[in-house]
Amino acid sequence: MPIPLNETHDPKRRSFVESANAPGCDFPIQNLPFGVFCPASGGPARVGVAIGNQILDVAATAETFDGLAAEAARTCPVPALNHLMSLGPQAWSALRLALSRALSTEHGNAKLRQHLTPMAQAEIRLPVAIPNFTDFFASIFHATNAGRMFRPDTPLMPNYKYVPVAYHSRASSIIVSGTAFKRPRGQRKPQNETVPSYDPSRNLDFELELGFYIGTPSELGEPIPVGRAAEHIFGFCLLNDWSARDVQAWEYQPLGPFLGKNFATTVSPWVVTAEAFAPFHTTAFARPEGDPALLPYLDDADDRAHGGLDISLEIYMSTEVMRRAGTAPARIAQTSAAWLYWTVAQMVAHHTCNGCDVTVGDLMGTGTISGPEKANLGSLLELTMRGTEPLALPSGEKRGFVEDGDEIVFRGFCEKPGHARIGFGECRAVILPAG
Repeated sequence: MPIPLNETHDPKRRSFVESANAPGCDFPIQNLPFGVFCPASGGPARVGVAIGNQILDVAATAETFDGLAAEAARTCPVPALNHLMSLGPQAWSALRLALSRALSTEHGNAKLRQHLTPMAQAEIRLPVAIPNFTDFFASIFHATNAGRMFRPDTPLMPNYKYVPVAYHSRASSIIVSGTAFKRPRGQRKPQNETVPSYDPSRNLDFELELGFYIGTPSELGEPIPVGRAAEHIFGFCLLNDWSARDVQAWEYQPLGPFLGKNFATTVSPWVVTAEAFAPFHTTAFARPEGDPALLPYLDDADDRAHGGLDISLEIYMSTEVMRRAGTAPARIAQTSAAWLYWTVAQMVAHHTCNGCDVTVGDLMGTGTISGPEKANLGSLLELTMRGTEPLALPSGEKRGFVEDGDEIVFRGFCEKPGHARIGFGECRAVILPAG
């Protein structure tokens, strides 16, 4: 069932935090995403909520709330969202409602001003202790584009339209936005060489994805139906599943992605709750005529009607030369989560259909989100045709793949008439030379 709208979605609501009322703000009072930060005054990391350009210390609000909201707020003087997530959807919603009222001009509690920290003065941490990370392959446009480069006659594998394909990646190398990392090394075997070598990757790529966190766990042996999947999802983030394409190409057969994928995954620091996105659900991707019917365990009338997410996603690139010259990052692509072939609910249902349990804090990625046109492609593999058609940047530089010193920035947001704009903030990282 779709998440119902309530007063927290009211586009007329304003906050006493003036920056939250600015046009184009990612974090208006209708959003209230959760994250983890270290206060400017010092002290341990703790859960905060983003409001405009400020962060509210959630634990400090507990004494002003009651019931489930107070219980939820009391879980927040800790460096991860997991305890809050484990309380379940009713507690998440109660806390969000209490925060919305407390930060509003109508019901606002001025005492909360003392618990605000400017984002520019805070250290932002990874928001969730992530036990497991699964990455899907849910964009048929990306799957077709990538497949065509390696299998021109049969770009899609026979199973693609039947099953949400995924692989299990590495949770230990997930990093928060703003964390630089070294170019990975690995085995590579270019076509013109007879034996592989161990070198820094020369074909480093990004993948624009949407990530989502599990808040409600499931029992081992108990599948989650498509129609109940929403009850298990706490919220969403932007996700960059960095890929060493040359390493990946050599190693992926027969068991799939490994070292070409697990060296770094960047996530945005603010988790936008599933409830905040309620106004922006749309119909699931319209499967072309002739595509096979969904198997019953992946089909649900409500999911077909409301399972899509109308989220705009953008990719920006900045080189060292551009930053020294003061040149703004160049937008190189724009796409939408509404083009995903598989819905988030179908991904969760398939993940658990064999009895696999999901755990509080588990992260899942959609896989690269690409659209039907060249301007809508979510990776350099596609944008540059495996590096053979390099991008031209404002600095006069060209890029087939990501070079040392380059910074990749993802941005995402939802907007439509009659509703406040909801954003993620940024997901960014700079590439350092191989160690």
